[in-house]
Amino acid sequence: MKTVKLMPLMGFLLFMLIPISAFSQEENQRPEYITVTTGHWNLNYENFDKEEWIAVEKEFLDNVVKKNEFILRSFVFLHRFTPDNTEIVFVTTYSSWDAIDKAYKKSGELINKAWPDKDKREAYFKKKEAYYTPNHSDEIYVPIGGAKILQPTNKEMIWLVVKGHFAFPEDGSMEEYDALSKQYLDNVIQKNEFIKGFYQHTHAWGSDRTEYTRAYVVESMADLDKMRKKSDELFKEHWSDQAKRKEYGKQIGKYFTGKHGDYIYTSVPELTK
Repeated sequence: MKTVKLMPLMGFLLFMLIPISAFSQEENQRPEYITVTTGHWNLNYENFDKEEWIAVEKEFLDNVVKKNEFILRSFVFLHRFTPDNTEIVFVTTYSSWDAIDKAYKKSGELINKAWPDKDKREAYFKKKEAYYTPNHSDEIYVPIGGAKILQPTNKEMIWLVVKGHFAFPEDGSMEEYDALSKQYLDNVIQKNEFIKGFYQHTHAWGSDRTEYTRAYVVESMADLDKMRKKSDELFKEHWSDQAKRKEYGKQIGKYFTGKHGDYIYTSVPELTK
């Protein structure tokens, strides 16, 4: 089994994070930290109605999330094609690490303000929590620059999330990785009209610090195939010579293990801040 010394690994992770704050300052709507909570539906909930569930969650969104100045954005995603059909994913973005703690405290204040009566407050949260099991997982990510910002929409969107893993080549450098990545972002992602939004993140806190996540946003399931074909066309257009394509793939490929998993979710526009 291949082993990696701790210091080179940590050093590379830190060096990967160095340019992120700079990217965040240059791009509008760019958070510094992203929390992802993966919950699970309570399959024993009787007479489940999606519209009623949205109404219950929207009450919390309107009274707490939207009024919390420390929360930049908030999203809810439903399973479309993932290994677990009970998944429901809550994503929240923040301007700083400190804002995560401030948002938690502010939410507590807003909850008491929205439901000042203890009995009514407990009844609401009992109703809200009945939709889910007690089991959930939490991860915190840091965005990597080069995002293609999704424009505000009231439509359900398809999110393809690709979870890969960074490798840590001894001959790698921040400058080389940044340059290679920017070539693909500028010439493929940004020029692909089927990609309405694109985001990439690396781990800040969670179960696997090698994780590298890319999210592609399209309008429909049919557009996923159109996106793939268009990206292939744009890739061959920019690297028209086969030898150059092969060399680029070799250079960028050394920064990743090659192992990845694909997950498809549907956004819930009614529950978006």
